[in-house]
Amino acid sequence: MVPGTGPAGCHDRRVFRRALVPVSSVLAAAVLLTGCAEEGRSSAGSSSAATSSSSAAAETGASDAPASGTPAGSDTDADTGTAAPSFPADTQPDTAEASADASVTVTDIRTGRHDGFDRVVFEVGGTGTPGWDVRYVDAASSQGSGDAVDVAGEAVLQVTVTGAGYPYATGVEEWSGPDPLPGQGTATVTEVVFDATFEGTTVTFVGTRTEAPFRVYALQDPARVVVEVADQS
Repeated sequence: MVPGTGPAGCHDRRVFRRALVPVSSVLAAAVLLTGCAEEGRSSAGSSSAATSSSSAAAETGASDAPASGTPAGSDTDADTGTAAPSFPADTQPDTAEASADASVTVTDIRTGRHDGFDRVVFEVGGTGTPGWDVRYVDAASSQGSGDAVDVAGEAVLQVTVTGAGYPYATGVEEWSGPDPLPGQGTATVTEVVFDATFEGTTVTFVGTRTEAPFRVYALQDPARVVVEVADQS
């Protein structure tokens, strides 16, 4: 009989059992390590997604606050323009052309107070991109009729939105007040008085305490024309 190959193969079974223990241990360790690695990847993925989401929100100014909670006629952070132009050094008229396909209706007007200036936002609905003509006028008069319009304040800033259409043409309901709209804690803007839409333009008058420098720019989603009036110097 050859040593190590005794009756009933006892030696072979002992060898198999000794070999089996290390293999089982290795397999168990591998499973454990795999589970830890998966958990690590899951945790890292969640952290990365949260970081990306936070970064996107910071870049876009997104907020979880519902828009329906915004009081009517008040300014919101959604109207902040990250690429807003600097205030000009004078009070000269500011104009911009509407797009060729523009047919918009003013759906909302709101005012607000910001650091160093007051803001008036004209939100529009319809098609195309609106233009504007914004300037100080000696007196406010209604377009079409020429009737005088009462506006509180020492100066009147006439805001004309161009590329405008009547509600029946744009399919958008026109802003209905309050008219006049008082400033929401504003320092220079006294009130906003809506005039009318006539022959492709919508006119509104912004009363101010003085002829202060102003700037005008557009925002999208939704489309808005933003007028900002600097504090009195």
